[in-house]
Amino acid sequence: MRILTSLCLTLFVGFSAIAQQDSLFIKRMSDEIMTNGKAYDLLYELTKKIGGRLAGSPQQQQAAVWGKRNLELLGADRVFLQACKSPNWKRGGTDFAAIVGVQGEARIQPLAALALGNSMGSNGMIEAEVLAVANFDELEKRKDEVKGKIVYFHSAFDETKIQTFRAYGESGAYRRSGASRAAKYGALGIMIHSLSTAPDNAPHTGSMVYDEAYPKIPAVALGPNDAKMLYALAKKSQVKVQLQTYGQFLPDVNDQNVVAELKGSVFPDQYITLGGHLDSWDVNEGAHDDGAGVVHTMEVLRVLKALNYKPKRTIRFVLFANEENGVRGGNEYANQAKLNNENHILALESDEGGFTPRSIGMTASKEAFKKFQSWSSLLKPYGCEVTFGGSGTDIGPLAKVNPSTVIAGLVPDSQRYFDLHHAKTDVFENVNKRELLLGAINIAAIIYLVDQYGVKP
Repeated sequence: MRILTSLCLTLFVGFSAIAQQDSLFIKRMSDEIMTNGKAYDLLYELTKKIGGRLAGSPQQQQAAVWGKRNLELLGADRVFLQACKSPNWKRGGTDFAAIVGVQGEARIQPLAALALGNSMGSNGMIEAEVLAVANFDELEKRKDEVKGKIVYFHSAFDETKIQTFRAYGESGAYRRSGASRAAKYGALGIMIHSLSTAPDNAPHTGSMVYDEAYPKIPAVALGPNDAKMLYALAKKSQVKVQLQTYGQFLPDVNDQNVVAELKGSVFPDQYITLGGHLDSWDVNEGAHDDGAGVVHTMEVLRVLKALNYKPKRTIRFVLFANEENGVRGGNEYANQAKLNNENHILALESDEGGFTPRSIGMTASKEAFKKFQSWSSLLKPYGCEVTFGGSGTDIGPLAKVNPSTVIAGLVPDSQRYFDLHHAKTDVFENVNKRELLLGAINIAAIIYLVDQYGVKP
């Protein structure tokens, strides 16, 4: 009995010493990031010197050159470009929408509007009556009224959902497929309530997809205030609107993921990937979406090099191409991983903004998640914990080709994210430096812990 007690005490002391060692190293990373972090400075360069980075644009190409140069300067063992093709959608002009009649009486009332990403142009001005519906169910019930009209979908967030990404997921269906759902019954165009919680009138763009079985009608998002006003008016009166957009697709362009690497010293064939996406929409600087994720990625590389950390496993730092309207970069990264038979044990993406971090979400087996959850105490001093359910658009394809890969994501506080998301207000000035750096600390901690202990239970 004494021998067993002594053995248990020895193991406990050993585990405590390891935990203390991890805690001290994470504190060193935190101190280095908070005092010498370059993420905020790099974000300034990306947003103010390059600006909006629509896939296929010269600015997107400039961002890739910028990313490669800086990853090399930060001391990666290797930096390379991974070629892919990106779609080349252009807005083509200043989108226009206005109320021009109410109950047969002329009115000129401009509406704040932005064409949705991938929306085709209207081929001139469209003028038609509005059919305002709350949801797809109402559209189906009123399908005989649709022909020749412009359908307005009241895709406002469910305000009762505290987790705003859940509200976004539900409302996003109207942005993605509303145009084809309405075109099926003869609509000339659609308008939606911007996918935003903001009490302002800035319209928010974002990607939509056409069903090739139906006409490709123009689709716009309205500013939240105008959207609510139009919906209330159209529910009680006959409203006529004008709509004009200019969107078009040009041939695909050459693009690339930018990949940096720190080679593993013990398990070089086990890969840990973290990243964010370089592209943004054309109407803003892409500061939170996803400049924050890009500079989080670069800052983790910087701090590991600054502390002379030698990873056990190979760590990849990826600046993905074309997340917003095609996921071509994420698909190509997964394709190359499959072709090269790479063993990716973890993929983590930062693509929910640079706000105060709340958790690191991790999708794994129940047994593995217990291990990850035990690391929460190490993240707690920096405002985080480990929660179940990590994801990321760019790393999703990797999970499909390698189902054993643990998928993770930084989860910042989301209450302000959709005030800015895909709108002109997503600019550098709306990023807080300390919040941004705290995100890098928590990502760096998880990368360190997975590198030290792997992902197996």
